[in-house]
Amino acid sequence: MRSLTPRQTLVILTGLNLFNYFDRYVLSAVLPSLQSDLKLDDSQAGHLATVFMLGYFLTSPFFGWLGDRASRKWLIAGGIFVWSASTVMTGFSGTLAILLFWRAMVGIGEASYATISPAWLSDVYPPEKRNNALTIFYTAIPIGAALGSVIGGVIAASYGWRHAFIWAGAPGLLLALLLLPFREPARTGTHAGQHLPGFKDVLGLFKNRDYNLSVWGYAAYTFALGAMAHWGPSFLHRAHGMEVKKAAEFFGYVLVGAGLIGTMTGGLAATAWQKRHRSGYAGTLALSMLLGAPAAWVAFTSPSPTTSMTALAIAMFCCFLGTGPINTLILESAPTALRASAMAGSIFVIHLFGDMWSPGIVGTLSDHWSSLSRALLILPGVLLIAGALWGFLAWCQHRAPKPLDEAT
Repeated sequence: MRSLTPRQTLVILTGLNLFNYFDRYVLSAVLPSLQSDLKLDDSQAGHLATVFMLGYFLTSPFFGWLGDRASRKWLIAGGIFVWSASTVMTGFSGTLAILLFWRAMVGIGEASYATISPAWLSDVYPPEKRNNALTIFYTAIPIGAALGSVIGGVIAASYGWRHAFIWAGAPGLLLALLLLPFREPARTGTHAGQHLPGFKDVLGLFKNRDYNLSVWGYAAYTFALGAMAHWGPSFLHRAHGMEVKKAAEFFGYVLVGAGLIGTMTGGLAATAWQKRHRSGYAGTLALSMLLGAPAAWVAFTSPSPTTSMTALAIAMFCCFLGTGPINTLILESAPTALRASAMAGSIFVIHLFGDMWSPGIVGTLSDHWSSLSRALLILPGVLLIAGALWGFLAWCQHRAPKPLDEAT
């Protein structure tokens, strides 16, 4: 059984991550059709995202604990199979209750992959190359999300929303086997007889200043981006009269364009900044939010479709600038033996206090105010909160004493 090279590992894990987000974002593309067929109001539609996040974040600490101890390739394979099979079964759902169950199972499957694969990459790339590798890994988010939005919308328009879920989930049933023939890498910093981290060690992460500021800023960011992604096509349909298919296609193109370019630009710029200043990663994060918040406000308030769509694309671009640096900060603020647990803790917090609630909150406010555009105006303020937390982290890192090897 041979080992994969770092580059092969990056290609495979990034490809699998693409299908992860492809399956996840089919829902937003078919949401209007699904709501019409099953007669769901906006509050109920928002809960589809909430129950996914319940499955996702509630099980992530368990998978993080396993990821620091057990075979990671089998955990990843199991996660891919569960989320893919559950996506297929979503297409056969006839009631809201069954639909909620399968969306929760998709979240459980994705939790295994999301907690373990970044730690695997951290073990095969040294610190000076780690952020760029993670940046490439996370480019799968906009590409997968865009494919889910565009292809899901096209399939739903031609064959119905059920077929969109069935065809989205089917490839993963085979892709689950992809890593099994290869030897997984040894965990960096782990040696025979070394004490395995316990529950107290994991809780100790939340006494770490850098970890806390990174994660809580990430939670605010995730709150805003999750609601924006869930309601984006519906906003364009309602506020500016775009056809459902065209709204899904436009949002998909924005995700893949702004997301891909933003993720790569932010990752490379943060790496260059970090080489000169220890606050480079955090500074990139803060700047991205301070630019993205005003753009989001214009997107949701402008009466002009062209201005609104342009501002929405700019806001999404700014949001994706920090995709690589935030995950690098989280991993590097934790001891090497706790990397999977650090990712799991991050996932738990950002979804419990982030996008688990935000689509439902926006949906409820939309029903209450009879205006989805007005409900979405809470999101720019939340982006500013993320920017403030990350800005404080950058300030703290900038003022921290230099290590001895840097001071001499």
